[in-house]
Amino acid sequence: MPASLKGRSLITLRDFSREEIRYLLDLSHRVKKEKHSGKERFKGLTIALLFEKRSTRTRCAFETAFGEEGGHPVFLSNADIQLGAKESIEDTARVLGRMFDCIQFRGFKTSNALALAEYSGVPVYNGLTDDFHPTQILADLMTVEESKGRLEGVKLVYVGDGRNNVANSLMIGCSKMGTDITVASPHSLLPSENIVTMSREFAEKSGSLVEITTDVKKAVKDADVIYTDVWASMGEEDKLAERVKLLKPYQVNSTLMESTGKDNTVFMHCLPAVKGNEVTAEVVDGSRSEAWNQAENRKHTIKAVMLATLGLE
Repeated sequence: MPASLKGRSLITLRDFSREEIRYLLDLSHRVKKEKHSGKERFKGLTIALLFEKRSTRTRCAFETAFGEEGGHPVFLSNADIQLGAKESIEDTARVLGRMFDCIQFRGFKTSNALALAEYSGVPVYNGLTDDFHPTQILADLMTVEESKGRLEGVKLVYVGDGRNNVANSLMIGCSKMGTDITVASPHSLLPSENIVTMSREFAEKSGSLVEITTDVKKAVKDADVIYTDVWASMGEEDKLAERVKLLKPYQVNSTLMESTGKDNTVFMHCLPAVKGNEVTAEVVDGSRSEAWNQAENRKHTIKAVMLATLGLE
């Protein structure tokens, strides 16, 4: 295990080298094979699970990954603690760092995750913020490897809202690992220049490509993977009607899947999916959908991250 991973927080994959991500993915494949081994590597340890936003996969992945190996996860929502309200984030971090071995944070501001990491003194894992979703992208990269046998040279096309946390993190993760990524979105939802510039710098080192376009039909040609996400992220529900009109041409349906010109293009979605909006039921529930494997792989990649950063592997 790279010594550089012990004690680290995972806020964004931007802060991790290609070699470190490679190690986490290799460990993820291994712990998936070991899932019924009866190991108790987290025995005697505790993790605080802080949730400002609702969750199915993130909460279940952290709780089951930690608990099945003997650890004790403690779920804490806004209704349970004073997260940034009566008590500052910094003071909450100081207290939790004295009681827990690690912390997961799922919320709105990335700055809150960074503050928890700075003041707690224990590893902090970003389970989703408005800017980044690194644990999701580790599961995505693992799923691409399972499906395609490699990451290098694979063409992944993300379709839809190109400036959300999943698109941001996919661009970073793919560009670091040698996977070509194209983001196809309307002009108003294209990714930020900062993320594009950063990702292209990573891509130069890995030999991959980062392309940005509004032409979805052109974008998906020769795609190995088509990926989409909901059209209105949590906290943006009031924008859904507007987004439906704007993004309807970017729906992933059978016609778009056929536009790749390949019969082995797979579909990916971080879930939950709004069937009939960003994707049709026949695609997400079809034989070429990897969405359910992605969901399972959240658990294995999260376990790998915790094992590595707690120095247990």
